[in-house]
Amino acid sequence: MDKGLAPLRVILGFSLLSTTLHYTHNTVRYADYPQLRGVSPLAGGIAVALAWVVFTAFGWFGYRAYTQGRYHRALAFLLVYSLAGLITLGHFLTGVPQIPAFWFATIFTDAAAGLTLWVFLTWAWATLNRVSTRDQVSTQH
Repeated sequence: MDKGLAPLRVILGFSLLSTTLHYTHNTVRYADYPQLRGVSPLAGGIAVALAWVVFTAFGWFGYRAYTQGRYHRALAFLLVYSLAGLITLGHFLTGVPQIPAFWFATIFTDAAAGLTLWVFLTWAWATLNRVSTRDQVSTQH
């Protein structure tokens, strides 16, 4: 059975590239993004950087668990990691970022990576939990 390791590597590689670019820009240029009341640009930038580290750690732990065949644990970690991409759409809850087009696009590449990871996780959950005909125990004699 195909465990999907090659597509997972591509998805995680794309996500890592996209989130690294976006979160770095968001950290360094935090003031260019819509602001949250009561959060200084310095505190916001630090929070963004820490969030990226935490999310990326979940991605790493998920990938390692997946390669070790610990699929349920891997899928849980990877689900949390997917939020690194999806959460960037939250910028639009407080306004539209006034940033150059390239950096603006990284909001959507992050979201695409997160959604693609969700598709993979759905496929993996369905595939890895499938019981083959050979493994089924018949109750009919």
